[in-house]
Amino acid sequence: MKRAKIVGALITALVVVSVFALVGQWDWWRGWAFIGLLLLGRLISAPYLWHKNPELMKRRGEMGKGTKTWDLIVLTVFGVTLLAIPLVAALDIRYHGSIMPLWLWPVGVALYVFFVTVITWSMAVNPFFEKTVRIQSDRNRQVIEAGPYRIIRHPGYVAIILGLVLAMPLLLGSWWALVPALLCTLSLILRTALEDRTLQKELPGYEAYTRKVHYRLIPGLW
Repeated sequence: MKRAKIVGALITALVVVSVFALVGQWDWWRGWAFIGLLLLGRLISAPYLWHKNPELMKRRGEMGKGTKTWDLIVLTVFGVTLLAIPLVAALDIRYHGSIMPLWLWPVGVALYVFFVTVITWSMAVNPFFEKTVRIQSDRNRQVIEAGPYRIIRHPGYVAIILGLVLAMPLLLGSWWALVPALLCTLSLILRTALEDRTLQKELPGYEAYTRKVHYRLIPGLW
């Protein structure tokens, strides 16, 4: 777990340096504001979750036994497209490819607040909220119907799509960054469909839960 944290910190630092290098300036306020928001969200969410659900936080640094192979492939696509968002935004800013109006920045902030709120809420009520898709039979996994799971079946994905993936281009001020953001969103929609199908087939009680909570991501639509 410590090794994973170190590797994660090094990758994050490399991405930050690469983004500012591509922009060609260190006084890019949108970039620093975005980093500040990420740190603030982490400082708010992590202590609460370590207090509320410490076992989950420990397991999120590991890959559990029984992780689906298809999930590793989808997660790779998700990770690559997610990292591409700030990189594309940096190149866009450097070469003045597009101009996003400033009023969209607070919209991005509001979406990020939504992300922190919903993802924290979901992880607080769901002790099985691991990073990879698996049934977790070693932990006697059960269907969670509390909190946001009373509204939709995959609230964590909604939070990530709206409050992180689609908010990033608004926070960084790049229309072109919406291209990898949309690809990233498609990977998460695919993951939602595959995970939901897996849970219906392999997790006892989940099919009955789908008859009570009908929608995966968007109430009234899907």
